[in-house]
Amino acid sequence: MAKIKLTKGEMKKQRDALKQFRRYLPTLQLKKQQLQMKILEARKVLSDRERVMNENAQSIEQWCGVMGEQGVGFEEWIKPKEIITGKMNIAGANVPVFKEVIFNLAEYDYYSTPFWVDKGIEILRMYISSKVEVEIVKKQISILQKELRTTTQRVNLFEKIKIPECLDNIRKIGIYLGDQQANAVGVSKVAKRKVDAKNLETALV
Repeated sequence: MAKIKLTKGEMKKQRDALKQFRRYLPTLQLKKQQLQMKILEARKVLSDRERVMNENAQSIEQWCGVMGEQGVGFEEWIKPKEIITGKMNIAGANVPVFKEVIFNLAEYDYYSTPFWVDKGIEILRMYISSKVEVEIVKKQISILQKELRTTTQRVNLFEKIKIPECLDNIRKIGIYLGDQQANAVGVSKVAKRKVDAKNLETALV
């Protein structure tokens, strides 16, 4: 810790800093609480989306046999053409929000393609969309957790270091200035006694 000046100017500086820290601390504490709450909410959403993804994966397993038929390829029709996301500000953190996955138009010969292909494509697309959404929610949580760590560090800095440091500095400066004032009063009294004694001596001559 840097050595402080034991002056009235430094006392004002420390008091102003203390006032500023105490004004900002509640805002940081509120932000910390909001982030903790949003992370819990996001984890619940993640659990729900993972459940949907797993259900979609189970649906795919039921189709594995027919999907493996020779001459039927799904790659072109289930590959995402575009993943559309938005942005949302949560307690000061910008997080991505899933909107939809756009796929290429499935164009094939209805006469030569098995009847179940439509349903197969639909199921595969549902699985891929749910998987993309799961990844985006995970990214949300990661960003929020990073913001929470930063906010927690600032709260701890103010609570455990800056505010106690200011209070200790104010106490030290107060003691020093009080001692200086007491010394000044003592010196003044001694000087007054000397002047009074000299005046009395002069008067007696």
